[in-house]
Amino acid sequence: QRRVRLEAGRTVGFDALLLATGADPFPLNVPGAAASQIHTLRSLADSSAIIASASTACAALVVGASFIGLEVAAALRARGIPVHVAAPGAVPMERVLGTEVGRFVQSLHEAHGVRFHMGCKVDRIDGNRVTLTDGSVMEADLIVAGIGVRPATALAEQAGLAVDNGVTVDRYLQTSASGVYAAGDIANWPDPHSGMRLRVEHWVTAQRQGQVAALNMLGRRQCFDAVPFFWSRHYDTTLRYV
Repeated sequence: QRRVRLEAGRTVGFDALLLATGADPFPLNVPGAAASQIHTLRSLADSSAIIASASTACAALVVGASFIGLEVAAALRARGIPVHVAAPGAVPMERVLGTEVGRFVQSLHEAHGVRFHMGCKVDRIDGNRVTLTDGSVMEADLIVAGIGVRPATALAEQAGLAVDNGVTVDRYLQTSASGVYAAGDIANWPDPHSGMRLRVEHWVTAQRQGQVAALNMLGRRQCFDAVPFFWSRHYDTTLRYV
């Protein structure tokens, strides 16, 4: 019926609607972990909270050797804080960048004092004492989890839209419901360059999809065909990926 019911109970009609609900970080659920003790980095408020904790931190543990995790590690090392990184993979970012580049990234961080615990997860937390699954123990009064995100599709699912690894859209970013569009981390779109369906969790993609979706909501019928890319800065080195 092209109507939205707000939390307060008011109903709003629409001609076109854009879902841009983003993604939610996976929580680090381990025995002994207090919610206030573990940070994620998704918003400006998250960033401010990490900076505030870093001002008094004696040692930090970053869980996950992802782009988010390693950028946090670099930022904390720039503040002179000892940093450990624990991740289940053999090499940082191996899934995206491959073994050779992953090893380069690891050596770059090690040259700046980061200590890696690859092939490990957090087993339990006792105060500031962290035990990994390989039995090693460390002190960390600042813990940042960068273990991935999940697309926030609950609203789309409740509305009956097609959902498959995000909200399924066509080349115009329109969902399975006419007049309803999706963009950003939740959008799973048909990529004309690869012939595959893609869902990319990077703000540049969200920005460009927002522009195309807005034009199509105004009746322009413009295909989304931008080539995804991102960059990641680590100390004085920048990685660019297309």
